[in-house]
Amino acid sequence: MCLAIPVQIMEKNDGETAIVELSGVRHQVSLALVDGVEVGDYVIVHVGYALSKLDPAEAEATLATMRAAGLTGDAATAETRS
Repeated sequence: MCLAIPVQIMEKNDGETAIVELSGVRHQVSLALVDGVEVGDYVIVHVGYALSKLDPAEAEATLATMRAAGLTGDAATAETRS
């Protein structure tokens, strides 16, 4: 089973890598498999590679479902669970 996660591009480092963010955690990923992504776009990431660009509404819906299932969170929800 594979898990690919929607993340938002926060910075583009060069033509091949970007910094993405999920729940306040930033990570560098490869953009070698996708074209035409810009800062602010959402992409699906699996094992450090952006696989495809994702519609923002679809990304937000998926992230909301993941938060509801307790799979991701933000600082506010993490504090309320403590």
